[in-house]
Amino acid sequence: MGEADLNFLSGKVKPITVGVVGPESAGKTTILGAFYLLLGRGALTAEGNSFSNSYTLAGWEAVAACLRWKPGQPPSFPSHTSSRAARAPGMLHLAFRRKDGALRDFLFADAPGEWFQKWAVNEQAPDADGARWIARHADVTLLIADREALAGPKMGAARNDFQLLAQRAVAESRGRRLALVWTKGDVDVAPAMEAQIRKAVAPDSSSVPEFTVSVHPRGDLDAGDGFRGLFQWILGSTRLGVDLPATGASGHDPLFLFGRR
Repeated sequence: MGEADLNFLSGKVKPITVGVVGPESAGKTTILGAFYLLLGRGALTAEGNSFSNSYTLAGWEAVAACLRWKPGQPPSFPSHTSSRAARAPGMLHLAFRRKDGALRDFLFADAPGEWFQKWAVNEQAPDADGARWIARHADVTLLIADREALAGPKMGAARNDFQLLAQRAVAESRGRRLALVWTKGDVDVAPAMEAQIRKAVAPDSSSVPEFTVSVHPRGDLDAGDGFRGLFQWILGSTRLGVDLPATGASGHDPLFLFGRR
């Protein structure tokens, strides 16, 4: 879906928008592909949320195709998301039906890491429109920490880039849901490096949920466990409500308490 398609989807109720924010090659698109493959196997959601529909099945298939086993072709990682001259990210849609019959729509933003890296350095960068769009519209932000980069030969640069991006993302979240997601969880990272990454996301010691995902099994843990835990947390998201200030005026329309903008 593009930005123009959202009017159709938002006609009844505004969907929950999930922004996957992270550097280039951190595994953002792989997370989305893993969600889709687990969903197709009935192994992603619990009983309380059943899959209802998607308006972007072709898009999901394009993301997840390379992760499938094919005769003579082992699975690989999704291709790099192109940083084309778009002003908004591509959106992938999923809808779920709850036990009470309520239908909830979710949009997942698939965006290239270059957008976020430029946005982290300069919030008003002319070629970071897509990153600004996500920061403005995301109800849920998944902040991606690439364990492979944080343990590699350029770990110092990876740490500095993440700290800069985390500072921007946390400031822009403005109280909306945010989680730290460690990708490539089968890679070991020095405890001191992990502590610096956590401090970048929660400098005031506030509680930020953490998840670790990997396409490879880790010990006795199934590779899908991390993705399931992360997705269940996403499904628990609700949009922040509006608290109207109290008024003693009889018959006064609360709308006018907000004033002009």
